[in-house]
Amino acid sequence: MYLADGRPAPATSVAPGGRRTGRGRRVRAAVPSTVLVLGAVSLITDISSEMVTAVLPLYLVAELGLSPLGFGVLDGVYNGVSALVRLVGGRLSDRGGGAGHKAVAAVGYGLSALCKPLLLLVHSLPLIGAVLAVDRTGKGLRTAPRDAMISLAAEPAARGRAFGVHRAMDTAGALCGPLVAFVLLRAAAEGYDAVFTVSFCVAVLGVVVLLLFVPGRARPAAADTAGRTSAGPRTPAGPRTPVRTLLGRPEIRRLTGCAVLLGLTTVSDSFLYLTLQRRLDLPAGWFPLLPLGTAAAFLSLAVPMGAIADRIGRRRLFLAGHLVLLCAYGLLLAPFGSSTALFCAVLLLHGAFYAATDGVLAAATADAVPEDARGSGLAVVQTGQTAARFVCSLAFGAAWTAWGDHTAVLAAAVGLALAAALSARLLRPAGPATGPNSPSEHTP
Repeated sequence: MYLADGRPAPATSVAPGGRRTGRGRRVRAAVPSTVLVLGAVSLITDISSEMVTAVLPLYLVAELGLSPLGFGVLDGVYNGVSALVRLVGGRLSDRGGGAGHKAVAAVGYGLSALCKPLLLLVHSLPLIGAVLAVDRTGKGLRTAPRDAMISLAAEPAARGRAFGVHRAMDTAGALCGPLVAFVLLRAAAEGYDAVFTVSFCVAVLGVVVLLLFVPGRARPAAADTAGRTSAGPRTPAGPRTPVRTLLGRPEIRRLTGCAVLLGLTTVSDSFLYLTLQRRLDLPAGWFPLLPLGTAAAFLSLAVPMGAIADRIGRRRLFLAGHLVLLCAYGLLLAPFGSSTALFCAVLLLHGAFYAATDGVLAAATADAVPEDARGSGLAVVQTGQTAARFVCSLAFGAAWTAWGDHTAVLAAAVGLALAAALSARLLRPAGPATGPNSPSEHTP
Protein backbone atom coordinates (compact mmCIF):
# COMPACT_ATOMS: atom_id res chain seq x y z
CA MET A 1 0.00 0.00 0.00
CA TYR A 2 1.02 3.63 -0.40
CA LEU A 3 0.86 6.77 1.67
CA ALA A 4 -0.70 10.03 0.50
CA ASP A 5 2.65 11.40 -0.65
CA GLY A 6 3.19 8.44 -2.97
CA ARG A 7 5.67 6.48 -0.85
CA PRO A 8 5.15 2.78 -0.06
CA ALA A 9 3.58 2.47 3.39
CA PRO A 10 5.83 0.86 6.02
CA ALA A 11 4.32 -2.37 7.31
CA THR A 12 5.52 -5.64 8.74
CA SER A 13 4.66 -8.42 6.33
CA VAL A 14 6.08 -11.44 4.62
CA ALA A 15 7.22 -10.58 1.14
CA PRO A 16 6.95 -13.07 -1.74
CA GLY A 17 9.68 -15.64 -1.47
CA GLY A 18 9.61 -15.60 2.36
CA ARG A 19 11.59 -12.40 2.95
CA ARG A 20 10.20 -10.56 5.99
CA THR A 21 9.95 -6.81 5.71
CA GLY A 22 9.43 -4.20 8.41
CA ARG A 23 9.48 -0.49 9.14
CA GLY A 24 12.55 1.06 7.56
CA ARG A 25 13.30 -2.02 5.43
CA ARG A 26 12.54 -2.37 1.73
CA VAL A 27 12.01 -5.49 -0.33
CA ARG A 28 14.77 -6.03 -2.84
CA ALA A 29 13.28 -8.80 -4.92
CA ALA A 30 14.96 -10.25 -7.94
CA VAL A 31 13.59 -8.92 -11.20
CA PRO A 32 11.05 -11.47 -12.50
CA SER A 33 12.08 -13.52 -15.53
CA THR A 34 9.06 -12.25 -17.47
CA VAL A 35 10.37 -8.69 -17.12
CA LEU A 36 13.83 -9.74 -18.30
CA VAL A 37 12.49 -11.57 -21.37
CA LEU A 38 10.22 -8.67 -22.27
CA GLY A 39 13.25 -6.43 -21.83
CA ALA A 40 15.16 -8.60 -24.31
CA VAL A 41 12.29 -8.34 -26.80
CA SER A 42 12.24 -4.57 -26.41
CA LEU A 43 16.01 -4.39 -26.75
CA ILE A 44 15.95 -6.25 -30.06
CA THR A 45 12.94 -4.34 -31.35
CA ASP A 46 14.43 -1.00 -30.38
CA ILE A 47 17.58 -1.75 -32.34
CA SER A 48 15.31 -2.11 -35.35
CA SER A 49 13.07 0.88 -34.72
CA GLU A 50 15.85 3.26 -33.67
CA MET A 51 17.82 2.45 -36.82
CA VAL A 52 14.91 3.93 -38.75
CA THR A 53 14.17 6.72 -36.28
CA ALA A 54 17.81 7.86 -36.33
CA VAL A 55 17.89 8.42 -40.09
CA LEU A 56 14.25 9.26 -40.77
CA PRO A 57 14.38 13.05 -40.09
CA LEU A 58 17.42 13.50 -42.33
CA TYR A 59 16.04 11.11 -44.95
CA LEU A 60 12.77 13.01 -45.19
CA VAL A 61 14.13 16.56 -45.00
CA ALA A 62 17.48 16.23 -46.85
CA GLU A 63 16.86 13.29 -49.19
CA LEU A 64 13.18 13.81 -50.06
CA GLY A 65 13.13 17.60 -49.53
CA LEU A 66 10.20 17.87 -47.13
CA SER A 67 9.59 21.20 -45.38
CA PRO A 68 9.63 21.40 -41.58
CA LEU A 69 5.82 21.57 -41.68
CA GLY A 70 5.65 18.44 -43.86
CA PHE A 71 8.03 16.67 -41.52
CA GLY A 72 5.96 17.85 -38.56
CA VAL A 73 2.91 16.14 -40.08
CA LEU A 74 4.81 12.88 -40.57
CA ASP A 75 6.44 13.10 -37.16
CA GLY A 76 3.03 13.67 -35.64
CA VAL A 77 1.75 10.60 -37.47
CA TYR A 78 4.77 8.59 -36.32
CA ASN A 79 4.25 9.52 -32.68
CA GLY A 80 0.50 10.08 -32.57
CA VAL A 81 -1.32 7.43 -34.58
CA SER A 82 -0.62 4.86 -31.89
CA ALA A 83 -2.89 6.91 -29.63
CA LEU A 84 -5.85 5.85 -31.76
CA VAL A 85 -5.26 2.13 -31.16
CA ARG A 86 -3.77 1.98 -27.66
CA LEU A 87 -7.20 1.71 -26.11
CA VAL A 88 -8.05 -1.06 -28.57
CA GLY A 89 -4.87 -2.94 -27.67
CA GLY A 90 -5.47 -2.54 -23.95
CA ARG A 91 -9.12 -3.62 -24.14
CA LEU A 92 -8.42 -6.61 -26.37
CA SER A 93 -5.62 -7.84 -24.14
CA ASP A 94 -7.83 -7.59 -21.03
CA ARG A 95 -10.63 -9.50 -22.73
CA GLY A 96 -8.23 -12.35 -23.43
CA GLY A 97 -7.12 -12.57 -19.79
CA GLY A 98 -3.44 -13.21 -19.06
CA ALA A 99 -2.86 -14.94 -22.41
CA GLY A 100 -4.47 -12.02 -24.25
CA HIS A 101 -1.68 -9.67 -23.24
CA LYS A 102 0.93 -11.76 -25.05
CA ALA A 103 -1.25 -12.36 -28.12
CA VAL A 104 -2.05 -8.68 -28.69
CA ALA A 105 1.57 -7.67 -28.05
CA ALA A 106 2.76 -10.24 -30.62
CA VAL A 107 0.39 -8.82 -33.25
CA GLY A 108 1.71 -5.33 -32.55
CA TYR A 109 5.37 -6.31 -32.80
CA GLY A 110 4.71 -8.27 -35.99
CA LEU A 111 2.82 -5.42 -37.66
CA SER A 112 5.67 -2.99 -37.02
CA ALA A 113 8.22 -5.47 -38.39
CA LEU A 114 6.32 -5.85 -41.65
CA CYS A 115 6.39 -2.08 -42.23
CA LYS A 116 10.17 -1.77 -42.31
CA PRO A 117 10.75 -3.08 -45.87
CA LEU A 118 7.85 -0.96 -47.17
CA LEU A 119 9.93 2.17 -46.58
CA LEU A 120 12.11 0.96 -49.47
CA LEU A 121 9.17 1.22 -51.85
CA VAL A 122 7.51 4.55 -50.98
CA HIS A 123 8.86 8.02 -51.68
CA SER A 124 5.89 10.40 -51.47
CA LEU A 125 4.46 12.13 -48.43
CA PRO A 126 1.06 10.32 -48.46
CA LEU A 127 2.57 6.84 -48.91
CA ILE A 128 5.30 7.37 -46.32
CA GLY A 129 2.66 8.69 -43.94
CA ALA A 130 0.55 5.56 -44.50
CA VAL A 131 3.48 3.22 -43.78
CA LEU A 132 4.42 5.13 -40.64
CA ALA A 133 0.78 5.06 -39.53
CA VAL A 134 0.68 1.26 -39.82
CA ASP A 135 4.01 0.97 -37.99
CA ARG A 136 2.72 3.12 -35.14
CA THR A 137 -0.49 1.10 -35.10
CA GLY A 138 1.66 -1.88 -34.20
CA LYS A 139 3.33 0.10 -31.42
CA GLY A 140 -0.02 1.25 -30.12
CA LEU A 141 -1.32 -2.31 -29.97
CA ARG A 142 1.68 -3.72 -28.10
CA THR A 143 2.56 -1.04 -25.55
CA ALA A 144 -0.27 -1.40 -23.02
CA PRO A 145 -0.30 -5.25 -23.05
CA ARG A 146 3.49 -5.34 -22.62
CA ASP A 147 3.39 -2.91 -19.69
CA ALA A 148 0.48 -4.86 -18.20
CA MET A 149 2.59 -8.04 -18.26
CA ILE A 150 5.44 -6.21 -16.52
CA SER A 151 3.17 -4.75 -13.83
CA LEU A 152 1.49 -8.10 -13.16
CA ALA A 153 4.82 -9.92 -12.87
CA ALA A 154 6.42 -7.42 -10.47
CA GLU A 155 5.80 -6.91 -6.77
CA PRO A 156 3.72 -3.74 -6.18
CA ALA A 157 6.35 -2.10 -3.97
CA ALA A 158 9.07 -2.68 -6.59
CA ARG A 159 7.21 -1.81 -9.79
CA GLY A 160 9.28 1.30 -10.37
CA ARG A 161 12.46 -0.79 -10.30
CA ALA A 162 10.94 -3.44 -12.59
CA PHE A 163 9.92 -0.85 -15.15
CA GLY A 164 13.34 0.77 -14.77
CA VAL A 165 15.08 -2.51 -15.60
CA HIS A 166 12.84 -3.02 -18.63
CA ARG A 167 13.37 0.53 -19.86
CA ALA A 168 17.13 0.17 -19.38
CA MET A 169 17.16 -2.93 -21.59
CA ASP A 170 14.89 -1.19 -24.08
CA THR A 171 17.26 1.76 -24.14
CA ALA A 172 20.26 -0.49 -24.70
CA GLY A 173 18.62 -1.29 -28.03
CA ALA A 174 18.04 2.40 -28.63
CA LEU A 175 21.75 2.89 -28.04
CA CYS A 176 22.76 0.20 -30.54
CA GLY A 177 20.27 1.15 -33.27
CA PRO A 178 21.76 4.52 -34.24
CA LEU A 179 25.26 3.00 -34.18
CA VAL A 180 24.21 0.34 -36.67
CA ALA A 181 22.52 2.98 -38.83
CA PHE A 182 25.64 5.15 -38.70
CA VAL A 183 27.86 2.25 -39.85
CA LEU A 184 25.48 1.28 -42.64
CA LEU A 185 25.17 4.84 -43.93
CA ARG A 186 28.93 5.15 -44.17
CA ALA A 187 29.65 1.64 -45.47
CA ALA A 188 26.83 0.92 -47.93
CA ALA A 189 26.44 2.53 -51.33
CA GLU A 190 22.68 2.71 -50.84
CA GLY A 191 22.84 3.58 -47.17
CA TYR A 192 19.15 4.24 -46.48
CA ASP A 193 18.06 1.04 -48.25
CA ALA A 194 20.54 -0.96 -46.18
CA VAL A 195 19.24 0.59 -42.96
CA PHE A 196 15.61 -0.30 -43.75
CA THR A 197 16.49 -3.86 -44.80
CA VAL A 198 18.59 -4.69 -41.74
CA SER A 199 15.95 -3.07 -39.54
CA PHE A 200 13.34 -5.52 -40.86
CA CYS A 201 15.52 -8.57 -40.15
CA VAL A 202 16.19 -7.46 -36.57
CA ALA A 203 12.48 -6.75 -35.95
CA VAL A 204 11.57 -10.29 -37.03
CA LEU A 205 14.05 -11.67 -34.48
CA GLY A 206 12.30 -9.72 -31.72
CA VAL A 207 8.94 -11.25 -32.62
CA VAL A 208 10.45 -14.75 -32.53
CA VAL A 209 11.89 -14.18 -29.04
CA LEU A 210 8.50 -12.92 -27.81
CA LEU A 211 6.63 -15.94 -29.15
CA LEU A 212 9.11 -18.52 -27.85
CA PHE A 213 10.15 -17.23 -24.44
CA VAL A 214 7.49 -14.93 -22.95
CA PRO A 215 5.02 -16.91 -20.78
CA GLY A 216 1.46 -17.05 -22.06
CA ARG A 217 0.10 -15.79 -18.75
CA ALA A 218 1.79 -13.26 -16.46
CA ARG A 219 2.06 -14.17 -12.77
CA PRO A 220 -0.29 -11.86 -10.83
CA ALA A 221 1.36 -9.28 -8.59
CA ALA A 222 1.61 -10.15 -4.93
CA ALA A 223 -1.24 -8.97 -2.75
CA ASP A 224 -1.13 -8.03 0.90
CA THR A 225 -2.61 -10.10 3.69
CA ALA A 226 -6.05 -8.57 3.16
CA GLY A 227 -6.05 -9.62 -0.48
CA ARG A 228 -5.51 -6.14 -1.84
CA THR A 229 -3.03 -5.00 -4.45
CA SER A 230 -1.60 -1.49 -4.53
CA ALA A 231 -4.59 -0.44 -6.63
CA GLY A 232 -6.87 -1.05 -3.67
CA PRO A 233 -9.54 -3.71 -3.26
CA ARG A 234 -10.25 -5.80 -6.31
CA THR A 235 -13.23 -4.31 -8.05
CA PRO A 236 -15.55 -5.49 -10.79
CA ALA A 237 -13.77 -3.11 -13.16
CA GLY A 238 -12.93 -5.92 -15.53
CA PRO A 239 -12.35 -6.08 -19.26
CA ARG A 240 -15.89 -4.85 -19.98
CA THR A 241 -15.45 -1.73 -17.88
CA PRO A 242 -16.06 1.37 -20.05
CA VAL A 243 -13.30 3.92 -20.39
CA ARG A 244 -15.51 6.49 -18.68
CA THR A 245 -15.61 4.24 -15.61
CA LEU A 246 -11.83 4.05 -15.50
CA LEU A 247 -11.66 7.82 -15.82
CA GLY A 248 -14.12 7.99 -12.94
CA ARG A 249 -11.32 6.80 -10.67
CA PRO A 250 -9.78 10.04 -9.29
CA GLU A 251 -6.19 8.80 -9.52
CA ILE A 252 -6.58 7.77 -13.18
CA ARG A 253 -8.26 11.07 -14.03
CA ARG A 254 -5.48 13.08 -12.42
CA LEU A 255 -2.69 11.05 -14.02
CA THR A 256 -4.32 11.32 -17.46
CA GLY A 257 -4.83 15.07 -17.13
CA CYS A 258 -1.22 15.54 -16.06
CA ALA A 259 0.09 13.38 -18.92
CA VAL A 260 -1.97 15.37 -21.45
CA LEU A 261 -0.89 18.77 -20.13
CA LEU A 262 2.80 17.89 -20.18
CA GLY A 263 2.57 16.02 -23.49
CA LEU A 264 1.21 19.12 -25.22
CA THR A 265 4.57 20.84 -24.65
CA THR A 266 6.95 17.88 -25.05
CA VAL A 267 8.85 18.42 -28.30
CA SER A 268 9.51 15.17 -30.16
CA ASP A 269 12.98 13.67 -30.22
CA SER A 270 13.33 14.27 -33.94
CA PHE A 271 12.69 18.00 -33.67
CA LEU A 272 15.00 18.31 -30.69
CA TYR A 273 17.81 16.59 -32.63
CA LEU A 274 17.19 18.73 -35.72
CA THR A 275 17.36 21.86 -33.55
CA LEU A 276 20.58 20.71 -31.92
CA GLN A 277 22.10 19.76 -35.28
CA ARG A 278 21.38 23.23 -36.69
CA ARG A 279 22.58 24.94 -33.52
CA LEU A 280 25.92 23.09 -33.68
CA ASP A 281 26.10 22.94 -37.49
CA LEU A 282 26.86 19.20 -37.41
CA PRO A 283 27.56 17.36 -40.70
CA ALA A 284 24.62 15.30 -41.94
CA GLY A 285 26.57 12.04 -41.64
CA TRP A 286 26.84 12.49 -37.89
CA PHE A 287 23.13 13.09 -37.33
CA PRO A 288 22.27 9.42 -36.54
CA LEU A 289 24.63 9.58 -33.56
CA LEU A 290 22.65 12.27 -31.74
CA PRO A 291 20.19 9.79 -30.19
CA LEU A 292 23.16 7.94 -28.68
CA GLY A 293 23.69 10.63 -26.06
CA THR A 294 20.04 10.45 -25.00
CA ALA A 295 20.10 6.65 -24.99
CA ALA A 296 23.32 6.46 -22.96
CA ALA A 297 21.93 8.77 -20.27
CA PHE A 298 18.61 6.91 -20.24
CA LEU A 299 20.38 3.54 -19.98
CA SER A 300 22.52 4.59 -17.02
CA LEU A 301 19.72 6.34 -15.13
CA ALA A 302 16.62 4.18 -15.77
CA VAL A 303 17.14 1.67 -12.94
CA PRO A 304 18.25 4.26 -10.32
CA MET A 305 15.32 6.50 -11.26
CA GLY A 306 12.92 3.57 -10.90
CA ALA A 307 14.27 2.83 -7.43
CA ILE A 308 14.01 6.52 -6.48
CA ALA A 309 10.40 6.55 -7.71
CA ASP A 310 9.59 3.59 -5.43
CA ARG A 311 11.10 5.52 -2.53
CA ILE A 312 9.88 9.12 -2.92
CA GLY A 313 6.74 8.69 -5.00
CA ARG A 314 6.29 8.06 -8.71
CA ARG A 315 4.17 11.12 -9.42
CA ARG A 316 6.76 13.42 -7.89
CA LEU A 317 9.54 11.98 -10.02
CA PHE A 318 7.39 12.11 -13.16
CA LEU A 319 6.85 15.83 -12.64
CA ALA A 320 10.51 16.42 -11.79
CA GLY A 321 11.52 14.73 -15.04
CA HIS A 322 9.65 17.36 -17.05
CA LEU A 323 11.47 20.09 -15.19
CA VAL A 324 14.68 18.45 -16.36
CA LEU A 325 13.37 18.65 -19.94
CA LEU A 326 12.64 22.33 -19.38
CA CYS A 327 16.31 22.81 -18.52
CA ALA A 328 17.26 21.19 -21.85
CA TYR A 329 15.01 23.66 -23.68
CA GLY A 330 16.69 26.48 -21.80
CA LEU A 331 20.14 25.36 -22.96
CA LEU A 332 18.95 25.28 -26.59
CA LEU A 333 17.78 28.87 -26.18
CA ALA A 334 20.82 30.15 -24.28
CA PRO A 335 23.31 32.34 -26.20
CA PHE A 336 26.28 30.08 -25.51
CA GLY A 337 27.15 29.41 -29.12
CA SER A 338 28.09 25.94 -30.33
CA SER A 339 30.20 23.87 -27.98
CA THR A 340 30.83 20.31 -26.93
CA ALA A 341 29.56 21.12 -23.43
CA LEU A 342 26.21 22.29 -24.82
CA PHE A 343 25.95 19.15 -26.96
CA CYS A 344 26.61 16.83 -24.00
CA ALA A 345 24.42 18.74 -21.54
CA VAL A 346 21.33 18.78 -23.78
CA LEU A 347 21.55 15.05 -24.53
CA LEU A 348 22.24 14.19 -20.88
CA LEU A 349 19.20 16.15 -19.73
CA HIS A 350 17.10 14.62 -22.48
CA GLY A 351 18.04 11.10 -21.37
CA ALA A 352 17.43 11.96 -17.71
CA PHE A 353 13.97 13.22 -18.65
CA TYR A 354 13.07 9.85 -20.16
CA ALA A 355 14.55 7.91 -17.24
CA ALA A 356 12.42 9.90 -14.79
CA THR A 357 9.15 9.71 -16.75
CA ASP A 358 8.78 6.78 -19.16
CA GLY A 359 8.58 3.71 -16.94
CA VAL A 360 7.66 5.81 -13.91
CA LEU A 361 4.33 6.87 -15.40
CA ALA A 362 3.51 3.25 -16.28
CA ALA A 363 4.34 2.13 -12.74
CA ALA A 364 2.20 4.88 -11.21
CA THR A 365 -0.70 3.98 -13.48
CA ALA A 366 -0.43 0.25 -12.70
CA ASP A 367 -0.74 1.03 -9.00
CA ALA A 368 -4.06 2.78 -9.62
CA VAL A 369 -5.74 0.13 -11.81
CA PRO A 370 -7.20 -3.28 -10.83
CA GLU A 371 -5.51 -6.35 -12.30
CA ASP A 372 -8.43 -7.30 -14.55
CA ALA A 373 -8.41 -3.87 -16.23
CA ARG A 374 -4.65 -3.31 -16.18
CA GLY A 375 -4.17 -3.11 -19.96
CA SER A 376 -7.12 -0.77 -20.41
CA GLY A 377 -6.03 1.52 -17.59
CA LEU A 378 -2.50 1.80 -18.91
CA ALA A 379 -3.88 2.47 -22.38
CA VAL A 380 -6.11 5.30 -21.13
CA VAL A 381 -3.20 7.26 -19.66
CA GLN A 382 -0.82 6.42 -22.53
CA THR A 383 -3.43 7.42 -25.11
CA GLY A 384 -3.86 10.83 -23.54
CA GLN A 385 -0.11 11.39 -23.45
CA THR A 386 0.51 10.18 -27.01
CA ALA A 387 -2.38 12.17 -28.48
CA ALA A 388 -1.06 15.30 -26.77
CA ARG A 389 2.42 14.72 -28.19
CA PHE A 390 0.87 14.29 -31.65
CA VAL A 391 -0.69 17.75 -31.32
CA CYS A 392 2.64 19.13 -30.10
CA SER A 393 4.48 17.80 -33.17
CA LEU A 394 2.00 19.46 -35.52
CA ALA A 395 2.11 22.74 -33.60
CA PHE A 396 5.90 22.75 -33.30
CA GLY A 397 6.35 22.02 -37.03
CA ALA A 398 3.98 24.87 -37.92
CA ALA A 399 5.73 27.24 -35.50
CA TRP A 400 9.15 26.33 -36.91
CA THR A 401 7.94 26.94 -40.48
CA ALA A 402 6.36 30.29 -39.58
CA TRP A 403 8.86 31.75 -37.10
CA GLY A 404 12.00 29.58 -37.07
CA ASP A 405 13.36 26.99 -34.69
CA HIS A 406 14.42 29.40 -31.92
CA THR A 407 10.96 30.91 -31.49
CA ALA A 408 9.36 27.47 -31.67
CA VAL A 409 11.58 26.16 -28.85
CA LEU A 410 10.88 29.29 -26.79
CA ALA A 411 7.13 28.75 -27.13
CA ALA A 412 7.52 25.10 -26.10
CA ALA A 413 9.58 26.11 -23.05
CA VAL A 414 7.01 28.64 -21.86
CA GLY A 415 4.22 26.14 -22.40
CA LEU A 416 6.07 23.42 -20.50
CA ALA A 417 6.68 25.70 -17.52
CA LEU A 418 2.97 26.52 -17.34
CA ALA A 419 1.97 22.87 -17.79
CA ALA A 420 4.35 21.78 -15.01
CA ALA A 421 2.86 24.33 -12.63
CA LEU A 422 -0.69 23.16 -13.39
CA SER A 423 0.33 19.50 -13.11
CA ALA A 424 1.93 20.06 -9.70
CA ARG A 425 -1.40 21.40 -8.49
CA LEU A 426 -3.32 18.59 -10.18
CA LEU A 427 -1.21 15.86 -8.57
CA ARG A 428 -1.24 17.40 -5.10
CA PRO A 429 -2.74 14.88 -2.63
CA ALA A 430 -6.23 15.80 -1.52
CA GLY A 431 -5.62 14.66 2.04
CA PRO A 432 -3.73 12.24 4.28
CA ALA A 433 -4.19 8.49 4.12
CA THR A 434 -6.41 7.02 6.82
CA GLY A 435 -3.64 4.76 8.09
CA PRO A 436 -0.27 3.32 7.20
CA ASN A 437 -1.78 0.22 5.63
CA SER A 438 -5.15 1.48 4.46
CA PRO A 439 -6.00 1.66 0.75
CA SER A 440 -5.53 5.12 -0.65
CA GLU A 441 -6.31 6.65 -3.99
CA HIS A 442 -3.11 8.67 -3.70
CA THR A 443 -0.87 6.09 -5.28
CA PRO A 444 2.60 7.19 -6.41
